[in-house]
Amino acid sequence: MAIEVTDANFEEVVLNSDKPVLVDFWAAWCGPCRMLAPIVEELDKDFDSKAKIVKVDVDAHQEFAAKYGVRNIPTVLIFKGGEVADKQVGVAPKNVYTEKLNALL
Repeated sequence: MAIEVTDANFEEVVLNSDKPVLVDFWAAWCGPCRMLAPIVEELDKDFDSKAKIVKVDVDAHQEFAAKYGVRNIPTVLIFKGGEVADKQVGVAPKNVYTEKLNALL
């Protein structure tokens, strides 16, 4: 299951990771976010040891959503080496996320 990341551990889990990290910025009330959730869980299984797949609830943890300019949700940011390497706003098919992650492996 994708790791829930908070403002307190975002730097440790995401920015200091030695693997690419897909971060799903979401909220419980967001319909498209609920549509993306099963895709995120599949990606977590598919990239088990190759990349980290994490989720940030923007209602509870706003610091990094604001820092990275997340205005619409769902927004997926993919980090590599502590920097944003790719971005997807809105729901996309699973293969879009897979291709983005594979490009960074």
